[in-house]
Amino acid sequence: MARRLGTIMIDMGYLDEEGLWKVLEEQKRTQSELLGKVAVRLGLVKEDQVLRALGEQLGMKVIKLTDVTIPGEMTELVNESMATAYKVVPISQNKKDKSVTVAMAEPQNPSTLDSLKLFLSTEVKGAIATEADVMAAIERLYAGHHESIQDVVKQIEQDKGLSKLAGRNENTIDLEAIEEMAEAAPVRKLLNMVLLLAIKDKASDIHFEPFEEEYKMRYRVDGILYELVPPPRHLAPAIASRIKVMSNLDIAERRLPQDGRIQLALGGSEVDIRVSTLPTMFGESVVLRILDRTVVQLDLLKLGMPEDTLKQWIEVIEKPNGIVLVTGPTSAGKTTTLYATLNRLNRIEDKIITTEEPVEYDIEGLVQIPINAEIGVTFANCLRSILRQDPDKILVGETRDLETAEISIQASLTGHIVFTTLHTNDAPSAVTRLRDMGLPTFLITATVEAVLAQRLVRRICTNCRTEFTPAPEVCMELGMSPEEAATKKFYYGKGCDRCNNTGYKGRMGIYELLVMNDTLRDMIVAEASLDDFRNACRKYGMRTLREAGMNAIHGGLTSIEEVLRETLIDDI
Repeated sequence: MARRLGTIMIDMGYLDEEGLWKVLEEQKRTQSELLGKVAVRLGLVKEDQVLRALGEQLGMKVIKLTDVTIPGEMTELVNESMATAYKVVPISQNKKDKSVTVAMAEPQNPSTLDSLKLFLSTEVKGAIATEADVMAAIERLYAGHHESIQDVVKQIEQDKGLSKLAGRNENTIDLEAIEEMAEAAPVRKLLNMVLLLAIKDKASDIHFEPFEEEYKMRYRVDGILYELVPPPRHLAPAIASRIKVMSNLDIAERRLPQDGRIQLALGGSEVDIRVSTLPTMFGESVVLRILDRTVVQLDLLKLGMPEDTLKQWIEVIEKPNGIVLVTGPTSAGKTTTLYATLNRLNRIEDKIITTEEPVEYDIEGLVQIPINAEIGVTFANCLRSILRQDPDKILVGETRDLETAEISIQASLTGHIVFTTLHTNDAPSAVTRLRDMGLPTFLITATVEAVLAQRLVRRICTNCRTEFTPAPEVCMELGMSPEEAATKKFYYGKGCDRCNNTGYKGRMGIYELLVMNDTLRDMIVAEASLDDFRNACRKYGMRTLREAGMNAIHGGLTSIEEVLRETLIDDI
């Protein structure tokens, strides 16, 4: 086990015990700051002393980058985006074993070397340098070497080794050639740049799609797909194989779909990348789903719920038993809302068990079970076993069939609160959906406490938000007269550097919360029509998705286009 940094600094004579206690007290107060930085800030030690102590702790050399001559070819190996993201400078490469040595500004982060090893496909060794030294060296080293994806694509087009593959049928390329292509420096460089750019731009997915005449690369930011500079068509098998190597998949298998994962560390946080390959007519389509915890807000207060809705939701989730449903289409943010809800309920006195397909974020204190239908671990089977594990609160990833719905109801009737998701367009139609599944109405009324329908809309960039007056036809689409619209405020994003000229930055939820009462339960038992039921829900305070969207428009949070795209006119 590594010795503690404070103990090493005392042994080296840089700090006494009284000084260490001061540093620890201050670190406890600031919580996130590193011990060495606190000691330097308090003026108890010098930065170079902390570096020497870190070198002793981690078994790394301490170097001064101004004294080191770095070969120009190192910029080819570690590109600027990687150096900046990880705060490292490539110093040298061993001719024999091809291992690379990098100077690190943050050597305490052990996963940095693992991530670099994955990117570079070779052993990576670390040395320690000051942050100022590293950043200055990056600026010096990459001056005139600012590469874009476009530059790398040009290099690939000129690469003679890779251009030999142009015009060849993918099925005739042998395994050895594919392995060689996957390890080719331009292919690695391109993929590394795309991954780092996607993480930096907070993309949720990256798509690599082969077509007959071209090969497309796209990534999804805030729910919208953007196209990247397309690489040459003949690179399709090389890119797919490189991704498979990174995610430990079988590169020889090109006829069957495969699933894998890549784990990276970036800026002190873990980024989990889910990999899915799918054989198509023109080669393998590969999609990477980026699960970055720093992007997802697992705090109920930061989801964009209006205060009155949030107050009602908190009252509902604190109930001791019953079923709480979250509904909406795929990618409406249902899972995020439920994670944020469970995060709030995550207390030492409650046992919370979740069953998900797949487990997207691991949360300390929750027992999370991944679904695996191939071996019989279905939602229904899992739920039966969960009930024997003495839970207080249960999350069922999705209610797809009558069996799962029935066991969820049994769980709620025996004193548990069950959270689950459904695919319906709005909150009132969730009741109809349960009835269509075959659940008796008396069981629905006895157990369902609330239904939350939601959509995700893009937030207008606060830097370039501009007020405007909508055209009369747009007002009509919103169900407003021009006179009524004149009394309201409307905004759009002009586009600026901060939002990549899109006019939007980030996303927020719009919510429709239906809380059950005796009248609504009577209507369900009487099998009232959906329209009558919806009108009654609105009478008892339910704000529709369109109305929630309109409030977000007038508050300057989102645009008319976003609300029209995500909500239906008959909601109002």
